[in-house]
Amino acid sequence: MAVAGCTKCIKYMLFFFNFIFWLAGGVILGVALWLRHDSQTSNLLILQFDGNQAPGTFYISVYILIAVGAVMMFVGFLGCYGAIQESQCLLGTFFFFLVVLFACEVAAGIWGFMNRDTISKELINFYDSAYIKAVDVTGSPSKESATKVLEVFHRTLDCCGKGDDGPLFTQVASSLCPQKAVDLLTSRSCHVKLIELFSEKLYLIGLAALVVAVIMIFEMIFTMVLCCGIRNSPVY
Repeated sequence: MAVAGCTKCIKYMLFFFNFIFWLAGGVILGVALWLRHDSQTSNLLILQFDGNQAPGTFYISVYILIAVGAVMMFVGFLGCYGAIQESQCLLGTFFFFLVVLFACEVAAGIWGFMNRDTISKELINFYDSAYIKAVDVTGSPSKESATKVLEVFHRTLDCCGKGDDGPLFTQVASSLCPQKAVDLLTSRSCHVKLIELFSEKLYLIGLAALVVAVIMIFEMIFTMVLCCGIRNSPVY
């Protein structure tokens, strides 16, 4: 059994889109691994202070991306093979996985939009708690560990302070911050840098998700057309 005419064209278009989908899965997997091991985020998210670990919401999102990338590569291969073999069974399985992935992507997109500021807010709160202890003049036992946490933030993000720092912090800024950040103390707020850091990464993830969603819609349409074409093709 072999399809012909327009259906044959659909077959090769589906193969092409599945190959792109497979590549997109590889790209998402690669980006997720990069986000997991990026020096800026990893330096900040391994920090511990006063018995508390830096918030891990970002890493949870990254691990989900790693799983999604791996599944996309498997599903893309399944679609390529099903299209070439003209197998209704494989194409039906592929279509099912596509629908599940698309639903998960929509749900993840809604969740991500509703919680888009959560990661930066959690880290800002973590930074502020260390900030308060670091400028404490009462000799708090956690002052030394808080100072080390601030130094990592300042060195990693090339920032200094919260942007509304008082005279007390300004006096100790030279020992806590990179010199160029001290020189521009008012314009290098760590709050702003944290927001920018994760906004850029979330923007990259959102753009990739949008491209993948468009590809998935085309694939679902082509898969249904090809299955109908295979069913109606004459058997020799």
